[in-house]
Amino acid sequence: MTTDHQANHGIVKHSERHEGPQKHIIVFIFSIILTAIAFAAVMAGGVNAAFTVLLLLVMAVLQVLVQMGYWMHLKDRGHMIPIIFMIGGFFVAGTAIVTALYWVWW
Repeated sequence: MTTDHQANHGIVKHSERHEGPQKHIIVFIFSIILTAIAFAAVMAGGVNAAFTVLLLLVMAVLQVLVQMGYWMHLKDRGHMIPIIFMIGGFFVAGTAIVTALYWVWW
């Protein structure tokens, strides 16, 4: 083996572009805004309950995507295996929930 190959073996290549703190600050502010919208929807008593639940679900999905994409860095290259395992986990959890509901209701 050459010394270049030995030196680079096992090293994950990262993009040369480095994210500065301004992107993290923007994403943090976006997360705070999503949380504030969800909190305001619950605190406003005159809002339709079905709309509030739908809004909370949308805010939760957006929050999860922001958390996984920016804070867990799943948007970067080289993170396909964790994404595949998470999708598999969602599939197993969804199947368990549907099975439990079917079992209880019928």
